[in-house]
Amino acid sequence: MKIEIWSDVMCPFCYIGKNNFEQALEQLPFKEDVEVEWKSFQLDPGLDPKETQNTIQYFKEKKGFPEAQATQMISQVAQMGKGAGIDFNFEKALITNTFSAHKLLHLAKKHNLSNEMEEALFIAHFIDGKNVGDPDVLVSLAENLGIDQEEARKAITSDDLDAEVNQDIQEARNNGISGVPFFVLNGKYAVSGAQPVDVFKNALQQTYQETVSPFKDLSGSDGASCDADGCSI
Repeated sequence: MKIEIWSDVMCPFCYIGKNNFEQALEQLPFKEDVEVEWKSFQLDPGLDPKETQNTIQYFKEKKGFPEAQATQMISQVAQMGKGAGIDFNFEKALITNTFSAHKLLHLAKKHNLSNEMEEALFIAHFIDGKNVGDPDVLVSLAENLGIDQEEARKAITSDDLDAEVNQDIQEARNNGISGVPFFVLNGKYAVSGAQPVDVFKNALQQTYQETVSPFKDLSGSDGASCDADGCSI
C-alpha cells in the first residue's frame, strides 16, 4: 500500500503529522506492506533563499499578524508538538526558501533515504535552528546519512533535480492540494492536516481493507466453518 505525503520543511504541522502518522502505522499489523513517498510542496516559494527570518518576524512581516497574535499562535503549535513528542524550538527556527531542501529530499529518495532525510530536515529546522537553505548545512545533513558530499552539493547547487521538485508541486496543484501536510492513501483516500493518531490509524485500516486485503470481512466475528484441517464451531 502506497502513501504519498505532500509536505514542506518549514511547516510545523507537517512534522506533527509525520509523527502521528508514524505512531499510527506502528500499531498496524500490515505496516511492513506500506510504502511512503514524500512529495515536495512550498508554502512560500517567493522567499529569498539568501535571507532568513525568525518565526515572529515572518508572521509579522509576511502574514501581517500583530506580535501578540503571532506569539500566541506559536505557543499553541508548540503545545500541539509536545503532544506528538516534538519539542519545537521556534526561537531558533530560521524561515527561508526551502527549494534546495526539497532537491536534497529528492536526492535522498534515490538512495532510499527519503524518510530519514525528511526527519533530518525537520530536526535541523525546528529543533537545531539550522538554515535549511544553506548548501553547507544541507550537504552536512546528506553526509550524516551516508550520501556523498559532492553528489549532495551538485544536487543542491545545480538544476538537475528542479524538474522533480516542480513536478510534485504541479501535481499538488492538479489535485487541488493547497495546504500541507496532505496524505494520499493508495490513490483512493486522502487525509488532510496533522490529524490525531487514531484518525490516521482508522484511515489506514480502511484503505488497506478496501484496496489491498482481498476481502472485507463484514461478519464481525468468526462463525462455524471448515478448512483443510477440519471443521470448527
